[in-house]
Amino acid sequence: MEGFKSGVRLCYRSRRSLLGIPGVKRLSCHSASQVGEEKPDVGNMSKVLDGRRSLLQAGQPLPHTHPHLVEPGQVTSGISREEYSQRRKCLMKRLGQEEGKHHVVILPATPRRYMIDKIPYLYRQDTDMLYLSGCLEPDCVLMLHTLSGSCAPRHHSVMFTPRHDPAQELWDGPRTSPSAAPEVWGVDTGLPLTELTRYLGHLEKDLGHPVLWYHASSPPNPELHHRLQAWLAAGRQAGTASPKSHIHALRLIKSPAEVELMRATCRISGEAIAATMRATRAPVAENHLFATIDYHARMRGADHLAYPPVVAGGPRANIIHYISNNQLIHPGQMVLMDAGSEVGGYSGDVTRTWPISGDFTAAQRDVYEAVLEVQQAVISTAAHRPTLDQLFSAMCAKLGKVLQELCILPLSYGDGQLMRAAYGFCPHHVSHYLGMDVHDTPLMPRNKPLSPGCCITVEPGIYVSEKNTAVPSRYLGLGVRIEDDILITEDGVEVLSDSCPRHPDEIEAIVGEDYK
Repeated sequence: MEGFKSGVRLCYRSRRSLLGIPGVKRLSCHSASQVGEEKPDVGNMSKVLDGRRSLLQAGQPLPHTHPHLVEPGQVTSGISREEYSQRRKCLMKRLGQEEGKHHVVILPATPRRYMIDKIPYLYRQDTDMLYLSGCLEPDCVLMLHTLSGSCAPRHHSVMFTPRHDPAQELWDGPRTSPSAAPEVWGVDTGLPLTELTRYLGHLEKDLGHPVLWYHASSPPNPELHHRLQAWLAAGRQAGTASPKSHIHALRLIKSPAEVELMRATCRISGEAIAATMRATRAPVAENHLFATIDYHARMRGADHLAYPPVVAGGPRANIIHYISNNQLIHPGQMVLMDAGSEVGGYSGDVTRTWPISGDFTAAQRDVYEAVLEVQQAVISTAAHRPTLDQLFSAMCAKLGKVLQELCILPLSYGDGQLMRAAYGFCPHHVSHYLGMDVHDTPLMPRNKPLSPGCCITVEPGIYVSEKNTAVPSRYLGLGVRIEDDILITEDGVEVLSDSCPRHPDEIEAIVGEDYK
């Protein structure tokens, strides 16, 4: 991956001021002043190219249509055409190490989905498709294949897109035509979607029986899968396998450009939650806090929230994935908010718990400080690059100790019994991979040591059911989780979401500040 990461640069202009990411100019590897080399008329060439690009239409932001989001040379915000090309090359290099000389990869876009007749949901691309192409449009298919007479990683990239359809574009807006695909996404060839099966037939003649890399067991696009059924049933490939584990292995380690996007989205997530704390006063409706976090994330440069947030007041904090967000939070209660922004296709995931009246009660502070102590210990452990499973064990061991200090667990428990009992008060993993998806690269094992460039969450919690009569009554119904996003670095860890206060004194100082 070192070769992949070395040539990556991130450039921002207008969005740069929102995200706080410095622009970096990309230097050419060649000099026009070399002896015997004729200097091209750069000014004339730029005018011609600018004229062509100003006429280019696509179904996603382009540098000339959205200069505040996408820089020249980028396909999506923050990610260059060169990086997307290098990702495809890295994938084909991995596949070339598998059995078989020739390989064909088929990655379909997620189809557009509708909440009711003709009213679509906000579109979100299949993450693997986005990672390898930068394509943000439905009804497209990316194909990568080796070349006759050569082996991977040498390959040809093709994007299949729908033909120009004025009637459909009247409703949904412009889309990228086959002829524009190479310029928009940097692929080698663009072809109409209707040519997909015919193109496969030509590949069969050129490559013999290639290995087909296609996620056939759970295809993201049923309509495309139906088109491929005849070709698959005919057995014209040497074998069929899903490429997902190979793609996830690439996605696990972030490039420098991806790290900058992760810094931006996690910082915005933290700032937006802190702003929501400032706008909190009792009593308050959960959906009002939902609206507040959404507003502050977007105003700071987020595309939108990365997932439906948890805004759980009072005892509802014990429901791990509570997203109804439709209750009132009363004076004296706490709210647990689990929310994150999405910036340029990369997700933040931050959780804070705070008293809506501005001050923790003694019992609330005791539980909060216990969770914070556990989190700080787990973050310190992460600096030594353990596995996620080892982080979980470290969390359970530390959590058991603090629960004993709170008189929630008996002092007589031994280490093994203590860890098992602690899990009952925090019945979820303390960490997961983070990146383009909130629960990123799920096919990557949890017993793999963490490496520099990997982003994870650290999110211990203590949840005390109102029905648990075995614990001191002052803790009943309390639920606290503290979650931060961290980057594994060469010399330790970087807390990416440090823009949001964690210490209880800092939280008390800002809650309701907008009304003081």
